[in-house]
Amino acid sequence: MLRHQVSRQPIPLRPVAAPEFNLALTLGSGQVFHWLAQGEGYMGAIGATPAYVEQRGQRLLTTADPALVARYFALDHPLPEIYRSFPADPVMAAALEFCRGMRIIRQPAWECLATFITSSMKQVAHIAQISHTLRARYGEPLGSGGPVAYPPAARLAALREEELRACALGYRARNLLKTARMIAAGELDLEAIGSLPDDQARAELCRLAGVGEKVANCVLLFAYERVRAFPIDVWIERVLREHYFRGKRKVTARRLRDFSRKYFGEFGGYAQQYLFHHARSGHRRA
Repeated sequence: MLRHQVSRQPIPLRPVAAPEFNLALTLGSGQVFHWLAQGEGYMGAIGATPAYVEQRGQRLLTTADPALVARYFALDHPLPEIYRSFPADPVMAAALEFCRGMRIIRQPAWECLATFITSSMKQVAHIAQISHTLRARYGEPLGSGGPVAYPPAARLAALREEELRACALGYRARNLLKTARMIAAGELDLEAIGSLPDDQARAELCRLAGVGEKVANCVLLFAYERVRAFPIDVWIERVLREHYFRGKRKVTARRLRDFSRKYFGEFGGYAQQYLFHHARSGHRRA
């Protein structure tokens, strides 16, 4: 059994078969924001479980339960079938080539919801900073010197808005606090949302402070595995307008939504994430 020096004591690493997977690409694609590079891999938390993960070819080596890691990184998603569903156009083809091996992570619902509430008008690096600050101040340490779990809704609900603002949330502090209090009080059941149809689940999420259609679709995609969900943020709107509606004026947000649902189909969430990461990475290179 292979070993990796993650802390002072050597921790055994267990293998996980991971064909058609790119760990670094997936973790760096703007889905999750707390994993940190360490050694030859990454250290983070899967819910309340600390995990070190590194990639060696078509397998992962991890300190966590292999089944938990495989589920978290959606290693069961049929990528060849997903790729065949993508529309055959140059923009999508370029995004696929750039992002091949990226998978949609299955995230804990509250962590995903809270993180995307804090993401409004923020770049990925800023969202990560907020996530790490909230974890460090209000989360539960997962072992000595290891990662920290995202603070539960009840913990954040007991805070004052000023305490959250001190975590660099700005106006997002009020939204996160209101939503945490609704969840903690049982006014909305995140587990029950998982059994609702997409439109009804989206409407329920939009009852929460700081949750509009874009954030709701992010939560549906990343927490509830609704792989048709197609979040439209500034990056995706730019891609749609520049490449799919070039030269057309007065294209409404509703038309963009309707087009995306029909054009990108049953795996639209995968198409969206590939287009998003490709566009964002191309902007960084430029």
